Amino acid sequence: MSAFNDFVNLLKLEVEIYHNAKICGNWELQEHELGMTCFHIVTSGSCMLSVPGLLEIQFNQGDLVIFPKELAHKMWPVDSLKGSQEHVHYDSELVGTGMLCGEVRVMHLYQNQLLEALPPVLLIRNSEENPWLDQLTKLLLEESTKYQESKSVTLNRLSEMVFVYALRHHIENENSSVGLLAIYGDVRIAKAIKRFHDNPQQKWALEALASEAGMSRTRFSKRFKAVSGWTVGQYTCWWRMQLAWEKLSAGDKIISVAEQVGYQSEAAFSRAFLKQFNKNPGVVRRGG
Repeated sequence: MSAFNDFVNLLKLEVEIYHNAKICGNWELQEHELGMTCFHIVTSGSCMLSVPGLLEIQFNQGDLVIFPKELAHKMWPVDSLKGSQEHVHYDSELVGTGMLCGEVRVMHLYQNQLLEALPPVLLIRNSEENPWLDQLTKLLLEESTKYQESKSVTLNRLSEMVFVYALRHHIENENSSVGLLAIYGDVRIAKAIKRFHDNPQQKWALEALASEAGMSRTRFSKRFKAVSGWTVGQYTCWWRMQLAWEKLSAGDKIISVAEQVGYQSEAAFSRAFLKQFNKNPGVVRRGG
């Protein structure tokens, strides 16, 4: 997962909790904002979850659902409850379902590379096979119960961990997927990619990357394409340009950035950058 960690760092995730309470009475929750990236985790009790055309399930304590781009959906009590809908603190004696909901913002420019690599709905059940989910749910509930804050940096950070663990779970368990994330789930390819990530300034020949993976040039090239849908050259250029954008945005000089991502010529680097982003590196460096 080392190469995956590099990818997560590149994304610059930010999570903000927009709901964290026990919901009581005759309640119903619907989508928060269509198209945004969000998640729901049941922190206590259970409820029903319906995504029209995709699923209708009982959603139990510790279960997690992620919407890379939020779809229409709703949640409601398993058993009919009386009274008007109320949102109360977790230590209330009222019968209800604890629900924590968060919005995930991918601060990196090319967030769609991640979102398009995920299914429309990512559901992960709380089970013995996913001990991380039960542990994080308990921490979230403890933090929510002990510290009655409407805004909590700790909750946001814990929720960020939930999202990252969920991505890793998807990579490790969805063997049939093809796309950017699948690269990081293939042990041999990920090993080569990690070496490249650590040294993007080097001139990496295909043979050298294949050697890092313990594969022949032809086999590595074919395997990479089959797993990711990208050629090796497309990925290495894409990664270098993502790093370059970050460095230019921080004010680094163009020639310095070019050398750091493997280009000896500022002109060649500028052409590659323009092709990737349709912007000249000087414009990005100036904050444009």
